[in-house]
Formats: sequence, C-alpha cells, structure tokens
Amino acid sequence: MDFYVINQMTIKEYEMIGEKVFSLVLPNGLPVFVYPKAGFHRKYAFFATDYGGADRRFQLSGKWNDTPEGVAHFLEHKMFDTEEGNALALLSENGASPNAFTSNDMTAYHFTCIDNFRENLETLLSFVSVPYFTQESVEKEQGIIGQEIRMVEDDPEHCLYYGLLKALYKHNPLRDSVAGTVESIANITAETLYGCHKIFYNPSNMALCVAGDLQPEEIFETAEKILPKERGESPLRDYGPEETMQPESMSFTAAMEVSRPIFLAGCKTRPLPGGRANLRAELVNAIALDILAGHSSPLFVRLYGDGLVSTDFSSSFESGSGAAFTVFGGETNEPERVFDEIKDEIRKLASRGPDRGLFDRIKKAALGGHIRMLNSFEAICGSLVGSYFRGYDALESTEVLATVEPEDVLAFYRDSLSPDDMAISIITPKGEF
Repeated sequence: MDFYVINQMTIKEYEMIGEKVFSLVLPNGLPVFVYPKAGFHRKYAFFATDYGGADRRFQLSGKWNDTPEGVAHFLEHKMFDTEEGNALALLSENGASPNAFTSNDMTAYHFTCIDNFRENLETLLSFVSVPYFTQESVEKEQGIIGQEIRMVEDDPEHCLYYGLLKALYKHNPLRDSVAGTVESIANITAETLYGCHKIFYNPSNMALCVAGDLQPEEIFETAEKILPKERGESPLRDYGPEETMQPESMSFTAAMEVSRPIFLAGCKTRPLPGGRANLRAELVNAIALDILAGHSSPLFVRLYGDGLVSTDFSSSFESGSGAAFTVFGGETNEPERVFDEIKDEIRKLASRGPDRGLFDRIKKAALGGHIRMLNSFEAICGSLVGSYFRGYDALESTEVLATVEPEDVLAFYRDSLSPDDMAISIITPKGEF
C-alpha cells in the first residue's frame, strides 16, 4: 500500500487489490472517506457514530453517566424525525433507498441512489446532526419499540444468541439486547436522547464514507458545509468489571416454537488490541474457525455425514465493546453430542496444529472473499468506517492475510479456545423441555 497527501487530502493506493481511497479529516474532527468508482451509476453513503447498545455507562468531563438499556437503538429510531416532517420519507421521495441499524458498538445511517446524490447526502448529514424530539413523540415511540421488543423476544434465534451471551458474560453490557427491554425504554426521555446525541453524535466521534462515481472534493465540501463546526469531547466508556475467562454459567436452555433443536456454543477470548494488530487477530481467528468448523473441515464433514448437522452449521468470531468471543451453532437433534465433538476437535487441533493443505485452501478462499467484497459498496463503506473506529484500515486485509501462517492459527487454538470454558445455549421444540 502507498499513500500520499495533496492539499491535506490523503490518497491511499492498495496495490494488491488495485483500488484507491481518498480521505480527509475535517476541522471538526470528522474523517471522510471517498471510494471513487468511475462509470458506476449507483452511489452509496454510510454515516455512522462510534456508539452502540453496549455504550450505556460513560464518563464525560469527569462525571460518570448511566443510561437505560436501549438508548442507542431508540435514538436511531427517532433521528429520522425532523421539525419539517420525516427524513426517511424525504429521502425516498428524492430517489434514495435509506436505512439504519444499531449494533453493540455502532449506529449507522445509509442510503443508495442513482440520481440526486448530493441532495440526498445533504439530507442525511442534516437530520443525523440536528436532533428533533418532543416528549410526546418519545412516548409514542416507546409504544412502537415496545411492540418490536416483544416480537423479538419471541424469536428463537434472538433468544438463542442472548442466551449464550448471558451464559458467557456476567457484567459486559453486550449480554443485553441492543433494543433494551420494555421496562428499560420506559425510562428514556427526550432529555436522555438529546444528552446522548450531544455526546456521541459529535463529528469527532463519527465517520462518513461514500462510494460511486464521485469527486472527493465535492464530498468534503458538502460535509464541511452541512455539519457542525465544533469538535466534541470523547467520552470514556465503561463495560463493567473485568471478566474472567470462565463463563458465568455453562448452559442456557428454553423451549420455543421451533421444529428442531437449535444451539449456539462458544467461549470468551481475550479482548483484541487496537490498531493493525486488531485486524490481524480478526483474520487469524476467522481462518482458524473455518479450519475447525467450516464446511471444508473434517469436523463438519463428519457431523454432516452422520446426520448430526445441516448446511446451516457455522462458526464466527465476534469482538467489540471490550469483549471477544467465538460462536458455533446450527440445527441438530443432538446438541450436547455436537458440543462434545466441537470440544474434542479443538483439543486435537491444539495438539497437532492445522493441516497445511487445508490451511492453504482456506487462506486462499479468504483472500478471494476479501477481493469479492470490493463489488459491494455497502461492504466497503461499512468495513472502512467500522475498522476506522477500531484503529485500522479494512482494505489492508489482503496484505495482512498474506502474512498469516499455520503457527498463528495454532496459537489461537492453544491460547484462545478453551474447551473446558465453553458454554452452550439450546432452544428445544415446545413439549420437549
């Protein structure tokens, strides 16, 4: 990768993937990334804040603040309200397809369009940076989100996932649903939302990324014109007391409306460092899990051949909000047996290391996957912003992947996966529990 600076604008050229990204940090502290793709009709914008469902306790100006579960998600819902009407409708009327989401550590607003991109970008930046709430509208939204929460609490996949996190973690707020509970959102007021917006939606805690046939200078100019001029103070976040590597409980089980048992199993790993080391760890861990439990792995071939799992069996590594953990899961009539097989396979791989041929194939497939990501504006922009918040550049993935060796994967099995510290979450069909 090469980079150079012209008129305070940084241009990064990624030789391995043949791409280029322009970036500039505005005077208000906002980083803006432009991924130019000449000849493309579609354009995409992604505007996000480094603020998610787990950011409930934080320190500002020396004072600790505690907020209810679900504020970040509630704020996402309300940000589309403007004094003139609704920004969602305005974007749609102007030819854009807008949406938003809240995760444990990020809230993002985005749209795609073919025409009127600059006008739509101005709308996006305006409504996200200028909040408008009334206590009456907040109370109305409490009813709407309350219904959403009740629906998701009846969803087996949601229950399964948070069942595992509650088994793994004692304190970290990622164990709680991003949407909060009906009881917690009842404590959210317009004042709560304005306060959290002021703290977390300041430009220096946010990032903007756009992709398409665009001129970088026009994007920088638009963002600087629309957004607030002042930098904000960076809050210090608290995710609770330090967790041990042992799970809070070994299992969670519930009976719900499923046709066949589903399960998730996993264990805590050490939180990742920031910067490029974070990127490398994520890539190593992903390769290690694919070798362990991917569809090319001996474990999956054996379990699938015995009829114990189906093609929905998968594994993943997740990190953020001061935590990191592995997840394995899918449908099976014998979750405890599959759980034991996963633990046995971890022990074998920690003892002998990965098969070199399988490692090479999975590493090559991972490189191909990161290159294919470049066909998706959504994936590119989301990755650039998310990685910026974690202190690295996602487009350097191919360069970093090239340096990963089997010894790195073996170290992950030995140092980060502890079969004796794994927990399991199981949802069984009603009548069987």
